[in-house]
Amino acid sequence: MKKFKAYCYYCIFCLLPFLSIAQNGLNQSTIQINQLGFYPNAPKIAVLTFPSKANSFYVLSENLKDTFFVGKIGEQKQSAFSNTKTSILDFSALNRIGHYIIKVDVIKSYPFTINNDAIKSSAIASLKGFYFQRSSIPLEEKYAGQWKRTGFHPDNQVQVHASAASKERPEGFVFSSVGGWYDAGDYNKYIVNSGISNGTLFSAYEDFPAYFEKLHTQIPESNNGVSDLLNEAIYNLRWMLTMQDPNDGGVYHKCTNAVFDGMVMPGVTKEIRYVVQKSTAASLDFAAVTAQASRIFKSLEKHFPGLADSCLQASKKAWNWSLANPNKLYEQDKMNQSFKPAITTGAYGDNNVTDEWVWASAELYTTTKEQQYYTSFKKFNNNFKASLPSWNNVGLLGYYSLLQNSQNRPAFSNQEIDQLKTTVINIANQYINNVGANAFQTVMGQSARDFNWGSNANAANQGILLVKAYLYSGDKKYIDHALSNVDYLLGRNATGYSFVTGIGSKPAMNPHHRQSVSDDIVDPIPGLLVGGPNPKMQDKCVYQFIEAETAYTDQSCSYASNEIAINWNAPLVYLSNALEALKTKVGYTLK
Repeated sequence: MKKFKAYCYYCIFCLLPFLSIAQNGLNQSTIQINQLGFYPNAPKIAVLTFPSKANSFYVLSENLKDTFFVGKIGEQKQSAFSNTKTSILDFSALNRIGHYIIKVDVIKSYPFTINNDAIKSSAIASLKGFYFQRSSIPLEEKYAGQWKRTGFHPDNQVQVHASAASKERPEGFVFSSVGGWYDAGDYNKYIVNSGISNGTLFSAYEDFPAYFEKLHTQIPESNNGVSDLLNEAIYNLRWMLTMQDPNDGGVYHKCTNAVFDGMVMPGVTKEIRYVVQKSTAASLDFAAVTAQASRIFKSLEKHFPGLADSCLQASKKAWNWSLANPNKLYEQDKMNQSFKPAITTGAYGDNNVTDEWVWASAELYTTTKEQQYYTSFKKFNNNFKASLPSWNNVGLLGYYSLLQNSQNRPAFSNQEIDQLKTTVINIANQYINNVGANAFQTVMGQSARDFNWGSNANAANQGILLVKAYLYSGDKKYIDHALSNVDYLLGRNATGYSFVTGIGSKPAMNPHHRQSVSDDIVDPIPGLLVGGPNPKMQDKCVYQFIEAETAYTDQSCSYASNEIAINWNAPLVYLSNALEALKTKVGYTLK
């Protein structure tokens, strides 16, 4: 990508907002708003982050000629996580379909729409983003447009690393591990992160199968009679299946270079690719996903003959290996003391696998109804505290699957199912009870803990949990609050950025993403969710703002705030498409 030299122009960029005000009295970034659009009958909120003596705001036609709504500016509030002061601009009463801007004095917002397909383009783009992450194939212009590429990592001759050697597969043993998604801004493939990513996509399909059957993203498999979401997920699933040692059922933790590739296009480097150490976390994540896949693809036998059975067999083998190796943790630094070459790519180390046991037990029981998996779920769930899913805390995904299929779980009593449901709803209530105290009135950003590495995934996963609470309760308030987190991701936040590449008037343009950096194209690959504010700023880039909710920089050097990752995109896919699937049912649309 053709980039600005961020460090050279740093001071100029710092001054641009003030120069804009001085020159024309306008600063669109001081009205933070979902830069894409709103459903006609849904909540509609923008946030003024610039001091104004005005009492009213105006919603105008995009050409400024017509006024369609006049509202009162809310009382100014100090944000708890930066020095930002906000005033709420609520125009929920406006339900006329059209293109608009908001104006306060001389300050204008970015343009936005009100329509029945308010976030559809983002929902489709976020799923299509996975296609651009595919390894082992070129990306054709027919599907990738200007982001076509011929280079890729074939991964048809990966080597067994010394840490993963066995009698049947000694060090240096070569086999094929083709396919899968590049994990993030780098070109490696990790089972742990693929686990939660595939699991989240499968969960979306199980909750909204009819919707996804009609969703098309223009990928090579489109129009094959199978949902494009499943077509995409299966591309990574087939790679995951190659990562299981057929001799003992254990699953290699990752397929990787010894060190990260530089900022080059895929396939430029020809470094040896290794599969590295089998781990309990990887094996249990694998067992969960393949069990989930087995029940989904059972009804698609004519499209994928034998896949459902193969997935279930693989799941059980990974489960049995985990029973024999319950504490085989991936500790990369320790591993590197004993085995060479040293591996310095993403570790995804996890020193507590209770949540993985919960998830794998739940998925295997849901698919097989075998008593041993119910017993295991009960055992491990006693020591599991349910909380928002992340790559190293996947237990709640098991709750989701059990509840989605709760009508046919014979081992579980109604009381047990109700308790799982209550747990999810109680977490959802904790999220929504104090939204009014948040300066941006989003679910996201009520706690400093929300702002960490990959904070935007917190926003998306919070949204999923709220959608689940709606599915379990039927209470529309959960959907209204889930929508607030979509608003957050698309611009209603303290940075003023839309965090989804290619979406909105001020999207992230310089993600830490090797393809986008090195492809000589100005625009980054679209549909990718960047990490978001992270006050720890581990990458040592220059940040203009360093407070919790503003510690974000749109520079490619910033892997701490501006990298992309499949486990961040997957919950965005679920959340945005769930809202599109439910919009009519909850009354957001006009007939």
